[in-house]
Amino acid sequence: MMERRHTLIIAEAGVNHNGNLEYAKKLIDVAAESGADYVKFQTFKAEKLVSISAGKAEYQKVNFDDGDDNQYTMLKKLELSEANHHELIDHCRLKNIRFLSTAFDEESADFLHSLQIPFFKIPSGELTNKPFLQHIANKGLPVILSTGMATMQEIERAILVLEEEGVRKSFITVLHCNTEYPTPMKDVNLLAMQHIKNRLNVEVGYSDHTLGIEVAAAAVALGATVIEKHFTLDRNLPGPDHAASLEPHELKAMVVAIRNIELAVSGSGLKEPSVSESPNITVARKSIHLHKHLSGGSIIKREDLIMQRPGDGISPMEIDSVIGKRVKCDVQKGWKLRWEDLE
Repeated sequence: MMERRHTLIIAEAGVNHNGNLEYAKKLIDVAAESGADYVKFQTFKAEKLVSISAGKAEYQKVNFDDGDDNQYTMLKKLELSEANHHELIDHCRLKNIRFLSTAFDEESADFLHSLQIPFFKIPSGELTNKPFLQHIANKGLPVILSTGMATMQEIERAILVLEEEGVRKSFITVLHCNTEYPTPMKDVNLLAMQHIKNRLNVEVGYSDHTLGIEVAAAAVALGATVIEKHFTLDRNLPGPDHAASLEPHELKAMVVAIRNIELAVSGSGLKEPSVSESPNITVARKSIHLHKHLSGGSIIKREDLIMQRPGDGISPMEIDSVIGKRVKCDVQKGWKLRWEDLE
């Protein structure tokens, strides 16, 4: 029997708190109630993340239509202060869920390191940011690397940078990802996750931006060891990521589905009757029965036989060994044949 796998489930609150600390705490409550392993926020300084002239992505324009196309203005409203982080960590402890956040700049990474986070999550947009990758690698922690928008060559190069700075490949998990919010099903390309694993010899997972929970569950069935999924208090709230996020009941359903999938793929891999179904063998299978009365000494012909339940007699697979035999004594129609009935 294979050991049951535990998929690391990261409930991505991200910036769905809308800059409101009470919303952020409610998001922690939802994540804890869902059974997720971590609740994750985003740590950044807007001035270090984007230039003052940077425009919004198309999905940000659609989902956060405040009449301003400026990405800096939007992100500035979504920052969490250092004091906010400490309050959220305290609230996570209270709710018995682990805190995590993604850094988008070196100063923020340093701050998160001071908070003793267990690993760094590198977002897709920083995959090609060599100085940032080097800075993270020098912290000496495991790394989860998202790969939205990336080519295989870009992923390989990012991993090489991390390795050159001292991160062992066994400490790197690569998340397949698509950064369109929401991701169209036709663009999920989930098999790319397995391609990454096989080609790069790394642990893999999936950062899911599709609507619904089925793709995340499918990723676990295909070998994902980490699942990251955005969630919100209400999909109708204004903000860049709400529309592509799960609502509380959906997040909980996703966690349940993943835990069920873990059980479903934890078997030995050998095809054999399970403990639960073994009692059904006798009930569902058939045995060789007599289709009519036979007198003792009669030679059994095919037309004398009928295959009927239960399956605790002579198997129909042995019919050729039964035909042509003689019955030792009179046997009635409907009798379940036994080997001792035959000469």
